Amino acid sequence: MLIGTWNLENLYRPGVPFGPKDKAAYETKLAALADVINRLDPTLLGLQEVGEPEALRDLAGMLDGDWHLALSRRADSRGIRVGFLGRTSFEVLSDTSAFPEKLRPVQADDEGVSVAESGRGFLAVEAATGGGPLRVAVAHLKSKLLSYPRGRFQPRDEGERARYGAYALYRRTAEATALRALADGLLAGDGRARDVAILGDLNDEVQAATTQILLGPPGSEIGTPGYEAPDKGDATRLWNVAPLIPAERRYSRVNSGRRELIDHVLVSHRLVHRVTEAGTGLPDEGMPRLPSVGADPDERRGAAGSDHAPVWVRIS
Repeated sequence: MLIGTWNLENLYRPGVPFGPKDKAAYETKLAALADVINRLDPTLLGLQEVGEPEALRDLAGMLDGDWHLALSRRADSRGIRVGFLGRTSFEVLSDTSAFPEKLRPVQADDEGVSVAESGRGFLAVEAATGGGPLRVAVAHLKSKLLSYPRGRFQPRDEGERARYGAYALYRRTAEATALRALADGLLAGDGRARDVAILGDLNDEVQAATTQILLGPPGSEIGTPGYEAPDKGDATRLWNVAPLIPAERRYSRVNSGRRELIDHVLVSHRLVHRVTEAGTGLPDEGMPRLPSVGADPDERRGAAGSDHAPVWVRIS
């Protein structure tokens, strides 16, 4: 069984502000995405940046065999949302953007506007597998790429850059907390017996505080002395599979020339000890070939393929 996550980068039909400019560019993008998914052949693939349901159906129509689809109804201001493609059937358990109880709204701009829910919904499904039920949630947390008032991607000064960096961090932290609350519900305090995975573009790296929020109780990380020793935290803990990805492949995006792993797969205790392989890109190919992205996402409008590599884990 292979499960993974992939940011498809602005999957829209042509003719909309964020999509390809013409049919030819759209078909080239679909063909590039379909080629990767067919070769990856995932049991379940969490998706980000699906701009239109029709575009995902177009993509699924280019894949080999039969596929099951689900999309969150909770899109951001650009219309992008998360979803799933799967070889196996699944049912939707939750489609939510709510912050957990007691977490207050966070500041989002200089005018004092606050947000009380995640910018994009979290979608959770349950799939029937040979090993029993598999519960999986997919997310796309607040981007590190900053935007400023009136559609600017460059700040007026460094003070504005710092403030909007802080606002983005407030939001990503709150969203990570909300995603952890969803994970708690899926685990139900029984991670030793439940197959649970959290997938997504978390927009930060393994050791970032926002990513660490999702792990739950500290200790027992992969590669530490406590990994093989059972403890009480195993019931609610999640493990990031990143240490199992070969070091030279441990990246899913290239930002201003620097490789970074911002797309993640986290799994419960029952799953982590059945992981046989983890990686980025395609299992049978060399290191992922990715473009370097900058501060202006419009520069890649209509580009073929994606600026992210899929991140995946194989489970026995």
